[in-house]
Amino acid sequence: MATGRTHRPATRSRGIPEATVARLPLYLRALTALSERSVPTVSSEELAAAAGVNSAKLRKDFSYLGSYGTRGVGYDVEYLVYQISRELGLTQDWPVVIVGIGNLGAALANYGGFASRGFRVAALIDADPEMAGKPVAGMPVQHTDELEKIIEDNGVSIGVIATPAGAAQQVSERLIAAGVTSILNFAPTVLTVPDGVDVRKVDLSIELQILAFHEQRKAGEGAAAEAAAAAAAPPVTRASAASRKGPDGDVPAVMPA
Repeated sequence: MATGRTHRPATRSRGIPEATVARLPLYLRALTALSERSVPTVSSEELAAAAGVNSAKLRKDFSYLGSYGTRGVGYDVEYLVYQISRELGLTQDWPVVIVGIGNLGAALANYGGFASRGFRVAALIDADPEMAGKPVAGMPVQHTDELEKIIEDNGVSIGVIATPAGAAQQVSERLIAAGVTSILNFAPTVLTVPDGVDVRKVDLSIELQILAFHEQRKAGEGAAAEAAAAAAAPPVTRASAASRKGPDGDVPAVMPA
């Protein structure tokens, strides 16, 4: 089987926009779910809804792949799964190393979705000498002293950084010097890398902060709506107030002075 070191996806050479590339995994996830239910074909509208995009954008994205579907029938699910997988490079074997085997790194190591999507965790690496040799997800953790040799021996081109922020830049530099050209960064810091190295950053705290912003805005809109409703209500006059029943029966709620 081909390895990631010698084969790279052809998306850029074929001129597929980065925005389209970013949506291809969404389409693949939706298509895989359809395939698992033995659904043979799907319309652009159905697939767009499942992927969370509009159908016009989906059809435009698929045109870059040379796939236009069949009028009145839709898209062949199995063919699209293969086509998108091939375009993303998922029909190859991509050895991956995870550096930083704390709580997050261990959780990533135990994630079963890597293998099913074409990514093979080749090694788990940590700077703590006490971690060396300990099994995590059925693999022994190796010390960072072995990082360069591990990358060379396994033909690794993708590295996952799950270290504390202070160690991430140095780790990235060692990965790149050893031949890694793509990095998935979970550390809460921005990495400085040379041209030709791709970095994807995953910051859970930022995502939560964005959700907090939207929650705050929704709460503000709710308060504004309540204020507007109160302002639009008819005013309470002296007569209408006096006609209300008090807590003990027909007693005015507002007593005359």
